[in-house]
Amino acid sequence: MHIRRFDRGYTRRKFLADASRGVLATGVLAPLWDVLAAEGEMTSAYPDELLSLDAYTQGRIKTGDEIHAGNVEFVKDLLEPIRYEQILNQGRRLKTTRTTTDLMRLSPWEYIEATLSNRGKARFDERGNVVTADGQPWIGGNPFPDPKTGLELFAAQTLSWGRHDSSFYAFEVQDVDVSGKVNFDYAGGWAELHPVARVSLSPKPYWEKHKDKLRFQSVFFLEPHQYRGTSFLNIWPYDHKTFPQLYGYIPEFRRIRQHPTDQRFEPLLPGTTMYLSDAWAAGDPLNTWGNYRIVGRGPFLAAISDGWNPDEADWRHGTHGGPKGDSFWDTTVELVPEAIVVEAEPTMFPRAPISKKRVWFDARNQVVIGMVTYDRRGQPFRSFDGAYSLYERGDKKVMDGAHPYWSWTHVIASDIQSGGITRLQQVRQLENSHFSGANQDDLYDRYLTQSALLRLGGA
Repeated sequence: MHIRRFDRGYTRRKFLADASRGVLATGVLAPLWDVLAAEGEMTSAYPDELLSLDAYTQGRIKTGDEIHAGNVEFVKDLLEPIRYEQILNQGRRLKTTRTTTDLMRLSPWEYIEATLSNRGKARFDERGNVVTADGQPWIGGNPFPDPKTGLELFAAQTLSWGRHDSSFYAFEVQDVDVSGKVNFDYAGGWAELHPVARVSLSPKPYWEKHKDKLRFQSVFFLEPHQYRGTSFLNIWPYDHKTFPQLYGYIPEFRRIRQHPTDQRFEPLLPGTTMYLSDAWAAGDPLNTWGNYRIVGRGPFLAAISDGWNPDEADWRHGTHGGPKGDSFWDTTVELVPEAIVVEAEPTMFPRAPISKKRVWFDARNQVVIGMVTYDRRGQPFRSFDGAYSLYERGDKKVMDGAHPYWSWTHVIASDIQSGGITRLQQVRQLENSHFSGANQDDLYDRYLTQSALLRLGGA
C-alpha cells in the first residue's frame, strides 16, 4: 500500500491551520512567489493533488474531459454555487485542460517582469494609497505579489485592471433572458490608459503631465443603431478615496453631461446586468469600499488559459446550454491550485443596491477568477465568471510587442434573482476601425478625452 505524504487531507489542514492563525502565506509546500521568482514556474509550491484535476478527483474527471450535470458533484467544492447550479440544472458544461505552471503565461510579460523587479517596494501611505518608499505613485507590476490581506489583493487589482499600460477591447454583448431569448445585442469599445506604473509605453514609469491620475477609461457603443454614439468617460484620480470624474455623451441630446460621481450601480444600457462598479471586480476607487477580509482559501476551477478562439476570424466563441442552447459561452477551465476568497463592502455608497461582494483571486497571479455580489438583504444577487488567455495557439498568435498578447476573452454575468444572463466577449475588430490590443500609442486622443466622445458620437 502506497501512503501519500501530501494528500488532500494535508492540503485542507494546511489551509485551515493558516486561517485559524489569521495567516496568508501562499503556497503549500513552499512560499509560492519565492518558488516563482527562482524557478519561473510553480510546481515546487504545491502537492500533486493540486496540480492535476485527475489527481484531485482520483481519476473521476480526467484532463480533457467535460464537466456536466452527470459528474459535477465530483468538483462541487471547486466551483462557486452559481456555476454549480448552472451546470447541474441549466445545461452548462465546462471543458477541462491541464493546469498552467509557467508564470510567464499568466499575465503580460512586462507586467510580470516589473512585478519581480519591484517586489517589496510598495506600501500604503497615510491616505491608504499604494506608493513607493519615497511616497511616489506606484512604479509598475503587482505591488503585492505576496499578499497578506484582502486589501492588498484588491489594491493590485484596482491599480491595473488589464495589466497593460493601455488597452483597447472591441466587444460584443448579448443579454439573454430566463427563457433563453436574446433580447439585446450590443457592440462597442472599451479603452483604458494608465499615466502611472507604466512598464511598456514611454514615458515610464509616469506620464508626468497626468501623474496625479490613476487611469483614463472610456466605453462607447456602436450597435444597435438607436444607441450608437452613447459613451462614457471616467477620469480616475490617483487618490484611492476620491471618486472618478464621470462624463457621458447621449446622441439624442448632442452634448456631454457630467454624471454624479457615485452613480456607479446602474446598467450602462437597457438589458445589461453590468455596472461600472463591476469592472474587473474593482470598478470603484479602492477606499470607497472597506472591510476587506479573507474568508476562504483552496483550489478552484477557472478559465485561465486556452480561452482564445483563433479558428474564428474575429475570435467569436460558441455557445451552449439554457432553454435555447444559447445561454453560456463554450469555456475551458483548469484546476487552480490555490484561490483566495475576499469579501468587501461598499462603505462610501449609502444607496448602493449591493451589501457586499465576494471575489475569488488566483494566488498564482492575483487575477480575479470569480465574483458574486449580494443585495441589501444579504441574498446572492449577481455572479461573474470570466476567461483569460495568452493569445497563442500553435502557429497562430496575436503579438503585443515582442510577446504574445495576454488578455480576457469572455465574461458571463448572471443575474441570480431574475435568471437573466449577460454574455460579453472580446472580438478582434469592429467596423475595420476599432481593433483590440494593448499599448497602442494613440488611445488617449482617439478614445479618452471629451473631444473623443463628441467625435465618436458623431461618427
